[in-house]
Amino acid sequence: MLKLYNTFGRRLEPFRTDGKKQATIFTCGPSVYQRAHIGNFRTFLFEDILVRYLAYSGWQVRRGMAVTDIEDKAVKEAEKRGITVTRLTDANIVEFVREMKLLGMKIPEHMPRASACVDESVWIIRTLIRKGIAYEHGGNVYFDPLKVKGFGRLFGLDMKRWPKTKRRFHKDTYPGIQWNYGDFILWHGCEISEAACWDTEIGSGRPSWNVQDPSMVMKYFDGTLSAFCGGSDNLYRHHDYSLAILEAVRPYPMARFWMHGAHLFVNGQKMSKSKGNILYTDSLMKKGYTPKEIRFFLMYGHYRKKRNYSDIVMQVTARKLRDLRACVASIRKTADKAGPADSKISRDLQAAFVSAMDNDMQVKDAFEGIRNILQDRDVKTLVPSKAAGIIKTLRKIDEVLQVIF
Repeated sequence: MLKLYNTFGRRLEPFRTDGKKQATIFTCGPSVYQRAHIGNFRTFLFEDILVRYLAYSGWQVRRGMAVTDIEDKAVKEAEKRGITVTRLTDANIVEFVREMKLLGMKIPEHMPRASACVDESVWIIRTLIRKGIAYEHGGNVYFDPLKVKGFGRLFGLDMKRWPKTKRRFHKDTYPGIQWNYGDFILWHGCEISEAACWDTEIGSGRPSWNVQDPSMVMKYFDGTLSAFCGGSDNLYRHHDYSLAILEAVRPYPMARFWMHGAHLFVNGQKMSKSKGNILYTDSLMKKGYTPKEIRFFLMYGHYRKKRNYSDIVMQVTARKLRDLRACVASIRKTADKAGPADSKISRDLQAAFVSAMDNDMQVKDAFEGIRNILQDRDVKTLVPSKAAGIIKTLRKIDEVLQVIF
């Protein structure tokens, strides 16, 4: 049975839903004010592995991914370049989808843009105002966390620290600050940029970052999501906000599972423009690595543990994949095209893969289990039909990993 770590409760739990092996997954997607780097793609890859493994295990999966194309950063970046927000974000979305395909990622059925869900955001905000949870001030609309019982329970906030005096936070994000202890913004009144404003029933403006995910979920998914996924940084100031907003307007939980992936570091440091250590897929391809090797590096290691990039680690990891692919290529030469045969080796490969993946998606252990089984066999002595059976098993496994063939 597949067990996954649920951030809500901080424990491993069996993955179950109300439906008969039907799962709905929603993920925090890219903020497309800039191009996604390999650290961003590490998060998106753990989500891709989740979706693919559920399908491997017989689940029918419907997935959505939020595309944040309206936010303070996008407005600032567009103004800096002297172009519209739409022109900026359109180009980055095209590039993002191209790189998803490059890295062997499934494109979600739904990739809504925040700009296409403004009506839903307005409906949510109007409902929150009517319930007395949100209020207008100075042309903006704010959410009062003290009006919601259990606010902050995903992260485990101590609400005793929350100030009783009124404090308002006007920006979408505040880099370097874990929590904004006060009321957070839901609606930006139209004073920042005419290019990012909509005329609505609550005035001219744009939805804030934190109301966008709830609006996109509401547009495409009814009922409780099987899982909501994102990076570990979203545990601060974002996912608790999204949860509180949506659950205040819907009479059921937002998601059964909350899953968070850890960050990628470069030579022990977090990637940032100021440090000049941001890496993109083409940065690694220029060093001679293939897209499959980049994908493998990013997923080789548990998704909840930090991963560190260095040239040496990348070289060693890529070599592991190359060695396995060479071994598999030898088995393919031996394989009988007439038809595969079941064998203990094939069953062992499948068992090793499932055992590791059912334990909170231990991709590294799954890969090493496969590698050890194949290395212990003399490929030259394989019967052609059994070699064909091994290839068939590995192809099935590679529907998840996307790196072997």
